[in-house]
Amino acid sequence: MHSFTSPVADPALAPLEFLQQLYAAAVQRAQPLQVMAPFLPPATGRTLVLGAGKAAAAMAQALEALWPQDAELSGLVVTRYGHTPPRPPGLRQRIEVVEAAHPVPDAAGLAAAQRMLALPQGLGPEDRVLCLISGGGSSLLTLPAQGLSLADKQALNQALLASGASIGEMNCVRKHLSRIKGGRLAAACAPAPVCTLLISDVPGDDPSVIASGPTVPDPSTCAQALDILRRYRIAIPAHVAQLLESGALETCKPGDPAFRANQVHLMATPMQSLQAAAELARAAGVAAYILSDEIEGESREVGKVHAALARTVAAHGLPFARPCVILSGGETTVTLRERPAGTPRGRGGRAGEFCMGLAQALQGQSGVYALAADTDGIDGVEDNAGAFVAPDTLLRAQQQGLKLGDFMDRNDAYGFFAALDALFVTGPTHTNVNDFRAILVC
Repeated sequence: MHSFTSPVADPALAPLEFLQQLYAAAVQRAQPLQVMAPFLPPATGRTLVLGAGKAAAAMAQALEALWPQDAELSGLVVTRYGHTPPRPPGLRQRIEVVEAAHPVPDAAGLAAAQRMLALPQGLGPEDRVLCLISGGGSSLLTLPAQGLSLADKQALNQALLASGASIGEMNCVRKHLSRIKGGRLAAACAPAPVCTLLISDVPGDDPSVIASGPTVPDPSTCAQALDILRRYRIAIPAHVAQLLESGALETCKPGDPAFRANQVHLMATPMQSLQAAAELARAAGVAAYILSDEIEGESREVGKVHAALARTVAAHGLPFARPCVILSGGETTVTLRERPAGTPRGRGGRAGEFCMGLAQALQGQSGVYALAADTDGIDGVEDNAGAFVAPDTLLRAQQQGLKLGDFMDRNDAYGFFAALDALFVTGPTHTNVNDFRAILVC
């Protein structure tokens, strides 16, 4: 990461370096080793560790470093392929880490979920379970409900991802079509108390939505899940629809005795990371404003709204005086467009789609620079975290004969920004507090 002196000293380079530094501050605030210690229970008796998510391996390593070396500690966590951080020298591994597919589940995730559901068998009230949960756990911890196969769950996940459904809607469905989500993992741990440590990647930080809430009670219902499937026209086997209609696939509800002795702690949240970025900007003498950490909606449309705000700031100094940086987070969605037969589907994720909408609406506005990226370091399923937008983005595209509208029609943010050398690549960050967006108006 480059050092920062002034965000406007070199308009061709410094603004983008400044935005990268804000992203780094946001990610650092959510690193498990930085935030875990205050939430750990006393190290007494047998402690079993279970976990899932893009940050699960880093959370397991942080726990191994912080937990007394002479105290009993064992367990299993599952993370995304390539998201296990290098092990620090001298750190003894006590928690097994397996890797599986995300965002569409695979057999490795299924096997991990089966093992995880079996591990608590025989635990008593004198034992303890520590659950390490972060975003991505919904796909990584897959255990299909009665009457569903792994292939069914894979097709369902793909359909949900392409539908434009919100993360809350997707996870409502996932919980009800699972044997481990929606509080069922905690129920399997009873009578042992469960302490859940969470890194939030969802708008509102609802523990029952993060990774589809495997260890917390779920207030949503089978009827709601069925309504979501019908609203987005997502097909499921007829017998599974009947199970939802009858309530046979209902999740564990608030008030269930299985949760009586359990604890839930949010270790890191999107707002905390946005605040860390804002603090760094202000320390550099740039005013910072956080719009929200709960922004949802179609990614490109959210980009256009941000562009309107940035243009007003640039032209009129309203509602914020420049120079300033405008920060936001949340979880937007991308609805895949229909395309002619034989046309390849584009590549890219929420952040890149946001940047295309932003660039289109900014129309080369001078003095406006932006970075949008996923805090896990992966935008969708590609190798970039996100992309940059600068005042010359559309001009450079035009010089190369690239039509932004064509790329938007096929949801090909990766192709557009790769051609401009404007992809933001970090590799896995080993945490996940959702979308990060920063717009600098000089």
